[in-house]
Amino acid sequence: MGTTLKNAGLVGFGLIAGVAVSMQFSALAQKPVDAGMPLEELRQLSDVYGLIKSDYVEATEDRKLLTEAIAGMVASLDPHSAYLDKKAYRELREGTQGKFVGLGIEISQSEEGYIRIVAPIEDSPAWRAGILPGDLITRIDALPVQGLALDEAIKLMRGEPRTRVTLTVLRKSAAAPLTFVIAREEIVQKSVKAKIVEPGYGWLRVSQFQEPTVDDLAARLAAMYKQEPNLKGLVLDLRNDPGGLLQGAIGVSAAFLPKDAEIVSTNGQLADSKQSFYGRAEFYSLRGDSDALARLPAAVKSVPLVVLVNSGSASASEIVAGALQDYKRAIIMGSQTFGKGSVQTIRPLSNDAAVKLTTARYYTPAGRSIQARGIVPDFLVDENADGDALNGLRMREADLQKHLANDRSKEEARAARDDAEDELRLAAIERKRTPLEYGSADDFQLRQALNHLKGLPVQLSKSTPASKLARQEPKAPAH
Repeated sequence: MGTTLKNAGLVGFGLIAGVAVSMQFSALAQKPVDAGMPLEELRQLSDVYGLIKSDYVEATEDRKLLTEAIAGMVASLDPHSAYLDKKAYRELREGTQGKFVGLGIEISQSEEGYIRIVAPIEDSPAWRAGILPGDLITRIDALPVQGLALDEAIKLMRGEPRTRVTLTVLRKSAAAPLTFVIAREEIVQKSVKAKIVEPGYGWLRVSQFQEPTVDDLAARLAAMYKQEPNLKGLVLDLRNDPGGLLQGAIGVSAAFLPKDAEIVSTNGQLADSKQSFYGRAEFYSLRGDSDALARLPAAVKSVPLVVLVNSGSASASEIVAGALQDYKRAIIMGSQTFGKGSVQTIRPLSNDAAVKLTTARYYTPAGRSIQARGIVPDFLVDENADGDALNGLRMREADLQKHLANDRSKEEARAARDDAEDELRLAAIERKRTPLEYGSADDFQLRQALNHLKGLPVQLSKSTPASKLARQEPKAPAH
């Protein structure tokens, strides 16, 4: 398989100032231009280009017109295909490496329209400067941020190493706004967290599938077994994990499945998109012959396992959940996943630009297509004991315009909805809720996962009857 990086594609949910994205890189030579191209339509394109150049109210740059034409052509295909200019391409590559140049803060939009600090990354420039969770950024340098899109705020906070940015911050405990002058640095983002949540039971969280994810997961699991050699149960937390590199998903699945088990298969137009991927180092290792999973304790293959997912679990997360569910290796718990079952390939172009193109659908070992459907948990469990009012309002793949259809079924998990009304209701609920820290004592779904591992009753969902979900019963995968 070489060093080609396949990516199950990332759907953005949490944002980091210097945020990562996901994909597949390919060094394949570009195909020659098809001799059967539609000449009439190409002439029409040329005519429109000429009209804009001659008649538009202002002079326009040739490069801008042609770049926008390319971007529009690619974007018209599906929600995940895109033209990447030099900057976007660089940021995309940085994200898969778990590295970026920025301040090291996870952010969200506040109800007042400011930028809220969710948390600073430990030992990042923002962390050392004294930025705290809950702080509100009101200005970046001299620019007011109220009403500024999160993507724009991220661009302002990213930049070259050792350059400085000034943040003006409101803090509840401070009588006046605070000013922080912070130098940008390369941030190394850890995608795997783990801890013993109580004697005999561990919690392992993968927040995104990056190049270091398999190595990090192996190191965390080894450390957990060193601390707790007789682990009775493990919770693998994939909630709000938007996806990432396919190799990461294969490696995480392989850690818990029998050696050489099929993890996922893909199918598309190109010969290299018709593949099956197995739990062997050649399919998940990005560092030559090294195999991080070879050093894991044998008990990892049999420890009782619960996987937590929700509507924010997408793409690579769904590959892992689907594989572990098909082999009946784990109980899947939470809410129906996002439903992004397509693979994007990054085709480099000249001038350091690239095209991110959907090239294949992926399938679980039992042949299930996740596209526009998602993974239905074995146990539907709400986010908290009182239910999950947000679950039915959250956007999923089937709600996206021009989404790729599920080729294995005409029935997709999409309900009629008023998007504008839903958006208002979603915002109102989000403003009132307290952000949940995954893995904490207040994590209701984690408590239910632990109850299952201990043989105790699990409080099932009050808000989503199983009959309303698009369930595909998995067939037993071939061994």
